Amino acid sequence: MDSLSGGSRIGEGCVLRSGTTIYEGAILGDGVSTGHNILVREDSSVGRGTTLGTGTQLDGRVSIGDDCSIQSLVYLPGMTEVGSHVFIGPHAVVTNDRYPPSRRLVGVKIGDECIVGANSVLMAPITLGDGSMIAAGSIVTKDVPRGVVVKGAPAKFYCTREQYDEKKRIYEL
Repeated sequence: MDSLSGGSRIGEGCVLRSGTTIYEGAILGDGVSTGHNILVREDSSVGRGTTLGTGTQLDGRVSIGDDCSIQSLVYLPGMTEVGSHVFIGPHAVVTNDRYPPSRRLVGVKIGDECIVGANSVLMAPITLGDGSMIAAGSIVTKDVPRGVVVKGAPAKFYCTREQYDEKKRIYEL
């Protein structure tokens, strides 16, 4: 930090791999780990213990909670809010403009303990309730209630998170 720049803050024990770019005003909590070629733009914050996969982009004013796993090539535009203990699969895309290009940018809110499958698209403005899950390849155009699994294009109710977790438990035996 100097008279020209407010700088950024990088917590203790962070691992920033080659090609990681952190803009002024960004904050990384303790123990954040990045893959290669990460972009964290201005005024974004990443909570402690979170991992950002290779090629992921936080496009300014993005907030991510603690202990998240953001896989490779995820795009999170400005005004995206991600809770804690969230998994976002590779190539997932969040939007912040419902009718591009427009002047009405809006955010997407992803609650705590959500799972967003690979290649999913979240169309703003939506909220994913805590513990909800988005199946791989889904296009989400409406809010998803707490503890619900949706899939498809457009995404529709599939089962409860409890039912999904039971299927997963049996599959893993």
